[in-house]
Amino acid sequence: MRHHDATPLRPLPRDRRTQVEVRRWQSERDEWVKRLAPGSHFPQLFDHIPGLHFFAKNREGHLMYASRGLRARYSIRDEGEILGMTDFHLNPVPMAQSYVEDDRQLLDGEVEILERLELWWDGQGMPDWFMVTKLPLRNREGEIEGVMGLLRRPDQSDRELPLFQTVGKAVETIRRDFGKPIVLADLAMDCGQSLRQLQRRFRAAFGITPQEFLLKTRIVAAMRLLEETDLTAAEIGRSCGFGDASRFTQHFRKHVGMTPIEFRHRNS
Repeated sequence: MRHHDATPLRPLPRDRRTQVEVRRWQSERDEWVKRLAPGSHFPQLFDHIPGLHFFAKNREGHLMYASRGLRARYSIRDEGEILGMTDFHLNPVPMAQSYVEDDRQLLDGEVEILERLELWWDGQGMPDWFMVTKLPLRNREGEIEGVMGLLRRPDQSDRELPLFQTVGKAVETIRRDFGKPIVLADLAMDCGQSLRQLQRRFRAAFGITPQEFLLKTRIVAAMRLLEETDLTAAEIGRSCGFGDASRFTQHFRKHVGMTPIEFRHRNS
């Protein structure tokens, strides 16, 4: 039933503010911010927005803020555990280097904003896509004091970006089928590329090769199974695509610094 007396909601009409009034309220805001306790500032808000993660780093790259969801992606519950860490404490070296290069461009004033599609790790340690936006943080004198950023899951329009069209399909296949025998030449063909093209574009996007990405995916999946199941190391190695127990142990020790059995004992 239609109500003929209903009126649509519209913003109230208002006069245009003068520059004097604008500057007065900017000054009022600055004084108000000074009175706020540091812990009550806006970063807490991001703990309550599903699917959106916030971080802020100082000029040296040390984390000063990391929202709850972002900490969970690194299996870190307490903010005190992540405070002061750098990208190199949390990510594979090639990925950390690419993040640091982004920060350098912002800190040096070469760019005002960076927006791009990146590969991060989800709550189970598996690789996943995120749209990352980074901005410089400035002090009261206008000097750049650090970098802040947001991470969010890509929507359909993001998935139409060139990066998704080149290496996105390969990433999704590895995420889904890492436990099966994967021939990278066949994977490249399925993506409409030669193996050399896939390797070059993969390295340009993530700083690592498809081979390294596949191995990393298998290792982190094995770590999760070692922590959460009673499967034997041999069973886990086979389910994660390593073929035999000795090969699994060899790769695991090289990347984690201990054998699968030692890892399970330490994390049980």
